[in-house]
Amino acid sequence: MDSPMHIVILLLSLISPAAMALDCSDIRTEDKKTCVLAVAGDASAQFNIGGLYYSGQGVKQSYSTAIQWYMKAAEQGHADAQYNLGNMYYLGLGVREDYSAASQWFMKAAEQGHADAQYNLAGLYSSGDGVKKNYSTMIQWSMKAAEQGHAAAQFRLGNMYDIGRGVKQDYSAAIRWYMKAAEQGDIAAQYDLGLMYSKGEGVKQNYSTAKRYFGQACEHGYYKGCDEYRKLQEKGIQ
Repeated sequence: MDSPMHIVILLLSLISPAAMALDCSDIRTEDKKTCVLAVAGDASAQFNIGGLYYSGQGVKQSYSTAIQWYMKAAEQGHADAQYNLGNMYYLGLGVREDYSAASQWFMKAAEQGHADAQYNLAGLYSSGDGVKKNYSTMIQWSMKAAEQGHAAAQFRLGNMYDIGRGVKQDYSAAIRWYMKAAEQGDIAAQYDLGLMYSKGEGVKQNYSTAKRYFGQACEHGYYKGCDEYRKLQEKGIQ
């Protein structure tokens, strides 16, 4: 029976020189098979090898090489690779910072239902980085991510309904989305729920419930939550 290394060498011999622009020469033995598949055009393998270079796991860390592998996978429609490319263009990792390119890759991943990409794309429409600022579009993409359980997107929706940006102000809707995010441990949502119960916005005023949410935020290290919790405690609120 052929050894695993013999199989790897055989596969490498079948790959054209043009396809070997990215090769497996510095990949450790346990990742050779994955790398061979990546060179041969397997999108998932390309994504995984990109991840090795991104993190420096078993190879010398290189954002520029990670970009090249992610690009190969992304061009085949690999949503996670498209999302990672969006982040790297946004942050300028391995490439020149380019918000427009970031928005394009986030869009490709978002259209495939990638919740993190949908959330980041919404953020670009909120800030106007790489795209024309559009709060309505920001709400649409935030909603898609939130409906998949993305806590930060749920908080963002709650905040938008709270202040009436991109949507008609609706405290009840704000409470609903804050609640979903808070249940997942989002400390900003927990704090804002505390404020809304304290003020009676969208819900019946309830200082005990407000104190509970402030306490949750405080337990997660949010100092403003601690301050509000202490104030209610001093007032004797149970």
